[in-house]
Amino acid sequence: MKINGCTALVTGGNRGIGQGFVEELLDAGAKRIYIAARKLADAELLAQTAPDRLVAIELDVTNAEQIARAAEQCTDLDLLVNNAGAFNNVTLMGADDMTAMRQEIETNYIGVVAMCRAFAPILKANGGGAIVNVLSAGAIIAVPNMGGYSPSKFASLAASDCIRAELEPQGTQVSALIVGSVDTRMASHVTWQEKSSPRTIGKAGIMAVEHRIDEHDTDPHSVSVRAFLARDPHTIKRSMTDALHKGRR
Repeated sequence: MKINGCTALVTGGNRGIGQGFVEELLDAGAKRIYIAARKLADAELLAQTAPDRLVAIELDVTNAEQIARAAEQCTDLDLLVNNAGAFNNVTLMGADDMTAMRQEIETNYIGVVAMCRAFAPILKANGGGAIVNVLSAGAIIAVPNMGGYSPSKFASLAASDCIRAELEPQGTQVSALIVGSVDTRMASHVTWQEKSSPRTIGKAGIMAVEHRIDEHDTDPHSVSVRAFLARDPHTIKRSMTDALHKGRR
């Protein structure tokens, strides 16, 4: 699949990595990009920068009715970028209740699957196309201080493999992006790690689509996590536990 001339939808496309994707898709020649955001006004603001190619839509990936409306509207889709995510910065055991964990799972896992289910028939009708699931280094190494976020990304990584197998006969490529530390609002609490730009992730996502890469480490941090995990899994897992306890002191 080539990005030039395609039609894409980016969830959470109004800021952060989503906006990075929108900007890179524009530069790569995408014909139309649907910017999906929970608040329509946020998407409309970005859409004004290229009104002939950007279309704002209201979409919460945990809302089945909004997903259905988006599928009815975006029937020309070639590329689905599942970027919308939730991170509540509370631990599984330390949270007052399970509300934060449920929101993270609903957004980061169930929302991804729901979007794939809704748009797979559209992608098939348009020749196959591609799906990009924006995941995390927290999908390949459990991060205790990320609460439900890391487990939800593990689930989405497994789902990406399952969905890829199911959609292979219709010619739909499914790429899972393993994303490290990025300069976004969601990662504002991270001060000890150099951060990549959102556009770096967008560029890596385009590479994954055009080169049919199933699982792609997008930035120096995610590459280093993968390398440490392969070389010494016990030590890196122990370091995650140590980081949790250090943060409590």
